[in-house]
Amino acid sequence: MVRRTLEHALSSQWIDEMFEAHREQQYTRELLFSSVVDLMGLVALGLRPSLHAAAQSDPDLSVSLAALYDKVNHTEPQVVRALVQGSAERLLPVVQPMKKQGPWAAGYQVRVLDGNHLPASEKRLKPLRGFRGAALPGQSLVVYAPELSLVVDVLPAEDAHAQERALMGPVLERVREGELWLADRNFSTSRILREVHEKRAAFIIREHGVSPNPTVLGERREVGRGQTGRVFEQAVRLEGERPLELRRIEVELEEPTEDGETVIRLLTNVPEEKLSALEVAQLYRKRWTIEGMFGELEAVLESEVRSLGRPRAALLAFGVAVLAYNVLSVVKTAVEASHDLEATNMQVSTYYIAAEVKFAYGGMMMVVEPEEWSGQEIQSAEQLSEALLELARKVKPSTLRKHPRAAKKKVKKGYVPGEVARKHVATARVLKGEKIS
Repeated sequence: MVRRTLEHALSSQWIDEMFEAHREQQYTRELLFSSVVDLMGLVALGLRPSLHAAAQSDPDLSVSLAALYDKVNHTEPQVVRALVQGSAERLLPVVQPMKKQGPWAAGYQVRVLDGNHLPASEKRLKPLRGFRGAALPGQSLVVYAPELSLVVDVLPAEDAHAQERALMGPVLERVREGELWLADRNFSTSRILREVHEKRAAFIIREHGVSPNPTVLGERREVGRGQTGRVFEQAVRLEGERPLELRRIEVELEEPTEDGETVIRLLTNVPEEKLSALEVAQLYRKRWTIEGMFGELEAVLESEVRSLGRPRAALLAFGVAVLAYNVLSVVKTAVEASHDLEATNMQVSTYYIAAEVKFAYGGMMMVVEPEEWSGQEIQSAEQLSEALLELARKVKPSTLRKHPRAAKKKVKKGYVPGEVARKHVATARVLKGEKIS
């Protein structure tokens, strides 16, 4: 299932055509960009521990390792973005017929926006070797379609210290009528709110403490109690040449956030007849699904290749990991759609799907000849969707069952001196009843 989905989303011919259409300074001589993506995909899926290992295991690689790394280190961010966008567009018609659940908000396509900073890389680059702090190779703005469980856009940025809101221009260009955007307060600016509204799209964005500072138009009124506390609504307006009237939804939290905040304010242009204040507050809580996606990228896939210190190489690795996530997500959706899991309250785990792939993929590719794959080629998204559902019926969902953990109790540990933090105990002795001094 993964192999067929990969061939549909990332066919070599399409990748190379996309590269030619979006490159600016790079060019193709001997090494095709599709070959680079294939090698990076092996790393992302955990089939090879590093790009170097993936290249060394490929007998058909026609260039030197130096040439490969040169290509990876100079892959332009717009190429990575086009790769994610294009592959997602190819997968959308595959996954849409499989989804049984209705939309999150009637009449809207939900998009969740968030930033993702890549972790510190190894300091292999000469200018970084004497630096004792962390070297950050870049960041990305990620757009997630939670109803379809697909990442539909990634905007890579080489400057890890750039403000997220300053990167929004290219993302705003892709906002479409009928979409509903959920975002945190980093994106709460008059410019962003106005541009989304002018494109006839909707938004629910958490209000920043100082931005956009709307004018209050009426009294705050309580509308009920939500899952996390009492909910209030108030009419506000963004001033300017074209005033924009909005709804401010306030949630007085029963328990404060990790930052100690007791009130969350949301700004939205969704009319009350489409979403009540309680529904707006509930919908915004689902924004955290993107955090779950980021968690799976980190835990299930190799989205953070710390040995790749150059920003463009690290961003390419992250982009390919996003592609791998989308492919695994399509397979997961097919399994869920082919079995009645609601009756047993069973969830399918992306982690176990990835584990199955890691266990079987290498041997399968050695045993199955390329001619056999080409003989099973699927022409359309509809055919692939039907084929995946047919194959998924043969899967035993119990072998892929997710085992969610209970929420951890919040315990404030507080500060302790270094000599206390560095102490150690023998676990065996503690289990026998010996006290921890």
